[in-house]
Amino acid sequence: MLPISPRAQAALAGAARRPIRAEWSNDGGASWVPVPQLAAAEVRPDRTAECRYSGTADLIGIPLGASGVNTVTTQVRLFQGIQGPRMDVEWVPAGVYVVDRLTRTRYGAQVDLLGREEVVRSAKLPAPRAVGPDSAQALAEQLLAEALPRVPIAWLDGVDPSTPVPAHVIEEDRWAALAGGTDTAGTDTGIAAALGADLYADAAGVLTFAPIPTLDDPVVWRIPYGLALVEPAEQETAEGLVNLWAVSGDGGDGAPATGPVYVWDDDPASITYAGPAPVADPLAPQREGLSGVRIRAERYTSALITNVGQAYDVGRARLADSLGVQASLSVTSVCHPGLEPGDVVEVEVRPGEWQRHIIDSCPYTLGSATQSCTTRTTTRRVTS
Repeated sequence: MLPISPRAQAALAGAARRPIRAEWSNDGGASWVPVPQLAAAEVRPDRTAECRYSGTADLIGIPLGASGVNTVTTQVRLFQGIQGPRMDVEWVPAGVYVVDRLTRTRYGAQVDLLGREEVVRSAKLPAPRAVGPDSAQALAEQLLAEALPRVPIAWLDGVDPSTPVPAHVIEEDRWAALAGGTDTAGTDTGIAAALGADLYADAAGVLTFAPIPTLDDPVVWRIPYGLALVEPAEQETAEGLVNLWAVSGDGGDGAPATGPVYVWDDDPASITYAGPAPVADPLAPQREGLSGVRIRAERYTSALITNVGQAYDVGRARLADSLGVQASLSVTSVCHPGLEPGDVVEVEVRPGEWQRHIIDSCPYTLGSATQSCTTRTTTRRVTS
């Protein structure tokens, strides 16, 4: 959750004022110019999107063109204010963006906005480049700084920036080499993925390496049944379900491969239970009468995984993601601009029945008193 004072958080459920503002910059964020009037804006924080933050805004009284707001050099940052009784306005960042599309209006411009990840995604390499060996931090920060100089980079607890990354070749896709994807040969890539981490630009525009969120993370907000303005809508799906991951490291250079190691859901009380020993003894569920057990396995191989411990970290992270999609919740409640994708909340889905959920998306209109969140949950333990 974004930093927000207890007083401001308490004011959210009351008669708080919610002012909004915006600023723009053409020098990479070294200096910012206030927008005279932000007529309207919507932000869409979403952990499953390529850009963690996206949105739209109606900017009034701004210059346009090379010396004003444009689609080539301009960055825009938005803020949501909270002002309770007898307190000054507390400003909460609502994303730092590049202008993806601009429509001139009579008094300014309507803009479509994408997070700073878009700058890195578009900064492809003109020719293949050999990088490493070096630490994950050294290589990642070099690649990011080339696309976004002066932008701060954060490594959150749970991600080891000193992890060694072997020598390898980046074909052209800078973002795939940093976050995760595949190269032209179909080989998995990504420094963050090889650390079992996410890479994204947060609400303040900081490029962040963060561990994959799990339901064991601290709860940052509780939504009582009466605070949800619309009864929560619950859904279940088997799409994307994986309850056993085989993870290995193989650089394809003839050196001994790492793994594979196996990580699975071993909780007999879980609906996604993969069995007591799905690798060594895959017929155990049938022998023990566990007819409901189904193994849904996937493999992940990366040239950047160099040891067994790292492979287990990646497996645990992937399992946390692939089990958590099984039960989702859509809830409309009081707007909390401090919530971020990946935060853990508790929701009272029925009177007296509380569920712990991870927020996947939490879009809202700046100035609005309500927002709709999409969450996911699961009940499971992870073994390796």
